[in-house]
Amino acid sequence: MKIGIVVSEFNYDITHMMLERAKEHAKFLGVEVKKVAHVPGVFDMPLMIKKLLEDEEIDGVVTLGAVIKGETDHDETVISHASRKIADLALEYDKPVSLGITGPGMTRMQAEKRIERAKNAVESVVKLHNGIR
Repeated sequence: MKIGIVVSEFNYDITHMMLERAKEHAKFLGVEVKKVAHVPGVFDMPLMIKKLLEDEEIDGVVTLGAVIKGETDHDETVISHASRKIADLALEYDKPVSLGITGPGMTRMQAEKRIERAKNAVESVVKLHNGIR
């Protein structure tokens, strides 16, 4: 199995560690990370996800991001729109796309505690892929 990973650069101190955990776990599962794509933020992910899903060598896409609560409800808007489009793309291309994005409404400390959840995002894509095939 070959996967792509789309990772947000926003909150990069957290998302970089998520990316490392995801790559390590993919290797542990015997999954090849074919491409890693960095995007500015979670809201920017759908276009890159679409490009990876169009690649016939990519069997699924893992998304990684951390949407931390700010002074407004912006975090809720970002995750709401991004997660909906991510689900739509999985259905459109008939390939698994995981939601490895933590938040909304979390603090930086909570985001740091959830770094390990990147492994779950990889496992989700693998399990869905194996279930479809």
